[in-house]
Amino acid sequence: MHGYQIIQEIGERTSGAWRPSPGAIYPALSLLEDEGLVTITAEGGRKLASLTDDGRTYVTEHADELGSPWQDAADGGVRPARQLRGSLQQVAEALRQVARSGSDEQVAQAVALLERTRRELYLILAGPSDASAAAATGSGAPTDVDPTIVDAAADASPEPTDGTEDAPQA
Repeated sequence: MHGYQIIQEIGERTSGAWRPSPGAIYPALSLLEDEGLVTITAEGGRKLASLTDDGRTYVTEHADELGSPWQDAADGGVRPARQLRGSLQQVAEALRQVARSGSDEQVAQAVALLERTRRELYLILAGPSDASAAAATGSGAPTDVDPTIVDAAADASPEPTDGTEDAPQA
């Protein structure tokens, strides 16, 4: 397989949960070649990687240690941090739509919403994990956190000058 085929195969086997970049695949292939576990040959203008006999032996002898990377990556999709990534991508797409077709008032509303959201995220980090205490304020904000501390922490993060520097990228 050539590098891009490996990237596609990993993506398919993990149901899209793991999509390594060429910057990760090609150095890994070079390292495996240096270790004698794969050979890289040129065929049709592409470099093809194949396991050597030593590579096949290594995989067989270390199967328990290597585990099931496809299943591990697919199972990794349930981690909360991965949920954040998907949610952030959805928010970024909604922001692109507002930026493209929203009126000036709608853009201003979106900016205000993002500012409130940023502050709420800091409140989540600053406050207790007890949801009942946070719900008591009606806004989801914890009750035992000094708002001036949260405001200072939120204000310490860089602010965009024209509204585009910190725009999420797809």
